[in-house]
Amino acid sequence: MILENKRIILGVTGSIAVYKAVDLASKLTQAGAQVDVVMTEAALRFVTPLTFQSVTGRPVYTDLWQTDHSGGLPTHIAHIGLGEGADLLVVAPATANTIAKLAHGLADDLLSVIALAARCLLVIAPTMDGGMYEHPATQANLELLRERGAIIIEPDEGRFASGLIGKGRLPETLTLIGAIRQTLGSNGSLAGYKVVVTAGGTQEAIDPVRFITNRSSGKQGYALAQAALDAGAKVTLISTANTLSIPYGAEFVLAPSAADLLAAVQVQLADTDVLIMAAAVADFRPTATAEHKIKKSDDPDEGLTLSLVRTVDILATISHLPQRPKVVVGFAAESQDLLINAQSKLTRKKLDLIVANDISAIDAGFQVDTNRVVIIDTEGHQERLDLMTKTQVSEHIIQRISSLLQSSASHPA
Repeated sequence: MILENKRIILGVTGSIAVYKAVDLASKLTQAGAQVDVVMTEAALRFVTPLTFQSVTGRPVYTDLWQTDHSGGLPTHIAHIGLGEGADLLVVAPATANTIAKLAHGLADDLLSVIALAARCLLVIAPTMDGGMYEHPATQANLELLRERGAIIIEPDEGRFASGLIGKGRLPETLTLIGAIRQTLGSNGSLAGYKVVVTAGGTQEAIDPVRFITNRSSGKQGYALAQAALDAGAKVTLISTANTLSIPYGAEFVLAPSAADLLAAVQVQLADTDVLIMAAAVADFRPTATAEHKIKKSDDPDEGLTLSLVRTVDILATISHLPQRPKVVVGFAAESQDLLINAQSKLTRKKLDLIVANDISAIDAGFQVDTNRVVIIDTEGHQERLDLMTKTQVSEHIIQRISSLLQSSASHPA
């Protein structure tokens, strides 16, 4: 887990959006991070330090002249100890005043002094009312910070506490954590690589309101996209539906049918290093799609016969292209002869890895948050992963892909 045991300084400034910072501190702590909250004087007017201390279990820092005698920092001088020991400095919410201080090197409170002393990456989530975010002074300050390497999380548009509507709202916690994860993983094992992940069960239209599909929820594919982002990759997620939260930083492409999916993958292939085909692609589709909704009559004995034809085999098509990605990973969801069928698919479709899972298990596979898989490589080696979350499965698969890329780089053809 990319947040496990990470030291994160959370700078909190004076904004009504501070309640979201409390949730952010709580969620980061739950994910295994050690969160040290630094509050400005203005932030203290919105929430007490005890609130943050309660959700993080750690001291909260508010005073430039405060010292630390708990033994948890590299030095008892708080602003030095916090800055030296941190993996990331996150300022959320970040007011226009604090952004101006950070941009111009002012150091008149604990947070601004830490920003100068810290050697870690800086993430800023601008939060302000009215037209303050769009003001040329704010934009110039943000651009100056970007030039120095700071990561700026774009604010949301919506209604402010003042009643005005515009851009400047602090994003929700899921977005903030996504940006933090992407920043922490920016130099990961897949940095510099492009990864394309497909997810979900394809939808083959019968008429304008009905389609043939399968039980795939897309959860494993979305988890793989997040794991690739955590490893520093540039990620394109091609999904058959948009019912799940899109991982922060991923390019998203909607491709409902097998034909749509193939077309979307082919658009991406030119600069793709890794293709992970986690989508459950239908083998058959209706021969023709009715132009209008198929209506039933009053005859209780009336039936409906569908004529089906084969869909395009995406993996087989890609495997025969002269220029294919460096690593291609397939999935085999089987209800019988799991390993035999998976090995056959690996060979026939010229895959580098195949991930096989038994869909007859009620605690793994489709529509649940856990999986139990066997990873098979081109040499026939089988690696079994016992029941674990799909997040954990994804991280393991990404590690295997990283190893394959490193091996091919060390031993070019």
